[in-house]
Amino acid sequence: MSKLQDPVLLAKIGAPHGVRGQVRVTSFTQDPMAIDDYGPLTSKDGQSFTITKFHLARNVLVVTFKELTTRELAQNARGLELFIERNCLPRNDDDEFYINDLINLDVLDEDQIKIGKIHGISNFGAGDLLEITPILENGRTGSKTWFLEFTKINVPKINLETHQVFIVHPTQISERDSDDDESSITIDPEVQDG
Repeated sequence: MSKLQDPVLLAKIGAPHGVRGQVRVTSFTQDPMAIDDYGPLTSKDGQSFTITKFHLARNVLVVTFKELTTRELAQNARGLELFIERNCLPRNDDDEFYINDLINLDVLDEDQIKIGKIHGISNFGAGDLLEITPILENGRTGSKTWFLEFTKINVPKINLETHQVFIVHPTQISERDSDDDESSITIDPEVQDG
C-alpha cells in the first residue's frame, strides 16, 4: 500500500448492490463510464481498488472491484473515497478546468474588486454553477454562498496562475453586447482534491 503524492478524487463508493460485493459508485468524471480509464484507484490510506466489471443500472454506476468479494466487504467500503495521481489526468483544453483547480480561487468583478472566493461547483441538471462565498466589508468571508452559472459570458476570464476568476454580475450581463459568446465552459472531468 502506498499513499498518493498529489491525490485527486475520482469516485466514491456507495451502497452495496446485491450479495457478491458489487457497489454503487459516484464517479466524478464527466462521463461516468470513463471511471475505468485511469487504472487502479487508491483510497486515502493507500489501499488499491481494481475495477473488474462495471455497468449502468437505472442511472447508477454499479462496479465490481477485485478487492470486494462479499456484501460485508462492500458494506464496510461504503463512503470510501477513491483517488488517482494528478499526473494521470489528461491535459485540458483552454476552456476546460478541473474542479479542484477552481476551488478557493479569488472572485473579482469587472472593476477587479475582490468580491468572494469559489466555495464549490454544483450541477443540479441544468449546467455547472459556481458556488461563491462573498467577501464582507470587513474583509472576512460571509457564511452564505450564492451561485453563478458557469458560462463564458458570466465568467469571461480565469487565471489559474494568479488564482483569480473574473466574473460579470448578473445585472451587468443584460447590458453586455448580445454578440458575446454564450457557450459553456466545461468541467472535464469533475474531480476534487483529496
